[in-house]
Amino acid sequence: MIKRFLFILILSVAALAASAGHILIDGTLEKSDIYPGTVHTFQVYVPDQYDGRRPAALYVGLDGVLCNAPQVMDSLIEAGKMPCTIGVFLQPGLIKDIEGTVLRYNRCYEFDSTTGDFALFLENEVLTAVEAMTTASGKPIRLSRQPQDRMIFGLSSGGIAAFNAAWHRPDLFGKVFTGVGTFVAMRGGNDLQAMVRKTEPLPLRIFIQDGSNDAWNPLFGHWYEGNQMMASALQFAGYDVQCDWSDGGHNVKRSTEIFPQVMEWMWRDWPAPHVVQETQNSFLKDLLCDEDEGWVKIGEGVDIKPVTHIIYPDLTNIAMIPSPPSGNVVWQYLMQNGQPSHGEPFYWLHNDDNSRPLDIQTITFDSKGNLWAVTSMGIQVCDQNGRVRAILRLPHGCAPVSEIEITQGLVVLSTSTATWCRRFNVAGPTLGLRPESQGQG
Repeated sequence: MIKRFLFILILSVAALAASAGHILIDGTLEKSDIYPGTVHTFQVYVPDQYDGRRPAALYVGLDGVLCNAPQVMDSLIEAGKMPCTIGVFLQPGLIKDIEGTVLRYNRCYEFDSTTGDFALFLENEVLTAVEAMTTASGKPIRLSRQPQDRMIFGLSSGGIAAFNAAWHRPDLFGKVFTGVGTFVAMRGGNDLQAMVRKTEPLPLRIFIQDGSNDAWNPLFGHWYEGNQMMASALQFAGYDVQCDWSDGGHNVKRSTEIFPQVMEWMWRDWPAPHVVQETQNSFLKDLLCDEDEGWVKIGEGVDIKPVTHIIYPDLTNIAMIPSPPSGNVVWQYLMQNGQPSHGEPFYWLHNDDNSRPLDIQTITFDSKGNLWAVTSMGIQVCDQNGRVRAILRLPHGCAPVSEIEITQGLVVLSTSTATWCRRFNVAGPTLGLRPESQGQG
């Protein structure tokens, strides 16, 4: 649980001075629980049309004000091409000594990490601070909770941060604009395109901008190729995605040029919710069913010991979660004379937090001999050869899962706080019956 944090709101006369269609309010956030010791400054954009009586849409801009966003938003709101929107322009964290000398720049850690920490920081600390503010005229800041009303933009490392915030929390942001994003080998961003291809599509609207001369530091990879691979993955996975490719370099110039058009594209059918499109991942598509209503809570929690090993349907081998955790693998052992032997780290799983061993919670097999591994980043379904072919989202806020059970067309998760179920095109295994071989492909 995030502890109560302290924030300091600094309102200056200059910041509150009216400009063309909006005011900007300065703020400072200190004593973060998620990024200890950091200080984050931000500005809150409030358009003249905001009356404080109803929640406004939300725009989060990383690295402060970029792309002339306040002026563009003024024009689009006035023209009715986007809703009345509160903007939050956030700077990355700094850690300073008492004399003001910077001891640590936190931007790369906050922005390039592929975990869900930054989204949690935005939700529980930044946006909480913003909603505690009022304008000089006494209007409270109220933000819509609908994801289609919320957009996030970032450039370079801010671009991957914007994507990750929505990727981890599609309930928090439904619209993403990423410019010259760092989908390269800094902190694992190069692996995101593989996870996108395997994960069930989310109701996100995404715009990607980059140029063929973008390579801030080729040591980490090729920015342009990384962005193209991410765009290809999103299109394959069924996302509402648009791209702008040019001969530009690693700068804000092109994003600024197209920003008004991107904003119009983002808000083109507001307030309609975003529609989840169909993935081209045939393995995943075969699991998803038309009758799917998502995860449904069907009971209270159960206090059972986590299931950490499961025998193959025909009893020829056994899968085991290593103890203590030792990476991102589930071991497979052959069963000979009733004893496990010839063990290998056979099932290789994805990990969106490569600084820690993957939290593998429980496992089971389906009727086809596929391993279902419940992990902190979702249910990863491996084929008979140990490769992840599909990643299924867990219920939001789901406690660690002690047991996963597969019956005909239904998957049930047991946790200490609730029991969940969801429909899939899947059947449970028949003990003693060997699944049809998938070959060595």
